[in-house]
Amino acid sequence: MIQEYRFKVKWGDTDAAGIVFYPNFYKWMDEACHEFFRAIGFPTPVLYSEHQVSIPLLEANCKFKSPLVFDDQVTVVSSVAEMHQKVFKLSHQFLKNDQLIAEGYEVRAWVSSKEKPKAQPIPDEIREKMLSVNKKVTND
Repeated sequence: MIQEYRFKVKWGDTDAAGIVFYPNFYKWMDEACHEFFRAIGFPTPVLYSEHQVSIPLLEANCKFKSPLVFDDQVTVVSSVAEMHQKVFKLSHQFLKNDQLIAEGYEVRAWVSSKEKPKAQPIPDEIREKMLSVNKKVTND
């Protein structure tokens, strides 16, 4: 299993030149991150409502290699690039027909909001699930 998030480029995602407006890649990385957590059995709305945990964005970057246009089918492949005690880095590859269109990453923290928002260690169970996606990605 590879953790993938798929979608089609909508007309509203494009600019006057007919290509995808760059901020949409950041929106799609955010969506891919939330889908990543849903796929490993920890949907972010449940983490927040039942455990008062959120994963705020600390840093994001994206490098663009080729444009996307309206109606392109896109696959975002996500994996854990770095895992620290309270912070993790997800990498995202944007593919169109196996062609690398863009690649980026997000750095996020594991934050408890039970009292004052504060970074907490990522629980072992979730850490193991996050890293198991990487094992599946590299073995396929």
